[in-house]
Amino acid sequence: MQYLNVIAAAIAAYAFSAFWYIAMSKQWMEAAGLQADASGRPQGSGSPMPYVIALVAMLLVAGMMRHMFQTSGIVSVGGGLIAGFGVGAFFITPWVAMNYAFGLRKPALTLIDGVNAIVGCAIMGLILNLF
Repeated sequence: MQYLNVIAAAIAAYAFSAFWYIAMSKQWMEAAGLQADASGRPQGSGSPMPYVIALVAMLLVAGMMRHMFQTSGIVSVGGGLIAGFGVGAFFITPWVAMNYAFGLRKPALTLIDGVNAIVGCAIMGLILNLF
C-alpha cells in the first residue's frame, strides 16, 4: 500500500506543478531568460523529456519523504503536511537558490521555483499520510 501512496503523492505534486507553471508561465519564462515562440512556448521546446524527468523526480522525492516519515515516526496528516513543507522550504528551495545565485539567475526564478517546491512537497507530505 505504501507504494500506492508514493505514486499518488508524486502525481498530486506533479499536477500542482503543471497548474503552477501554466499560471506562472510568462513570469517564469521572463525570469529564466527564455524567448517565446509564436505559440507562447519557450523556443526549441517540444521534447517530452523534461516531463518524464519531472515525473521521475517527483517519484524519487515522494519515495524518500515516505522513508523519512516512516523512520521519524511522522504518521499524522498534519505532521506530513508540515514536514513536507519543511522539506520544500528548508532543503530544496535553499539549494535551488544557491545554484541560481551562482548561475546569476534572477531572484524571481528562485521565488517561482521555490513556491513550486514548497507547495509540492507539502502536498506530498499530506498525501503520504492520508492512507
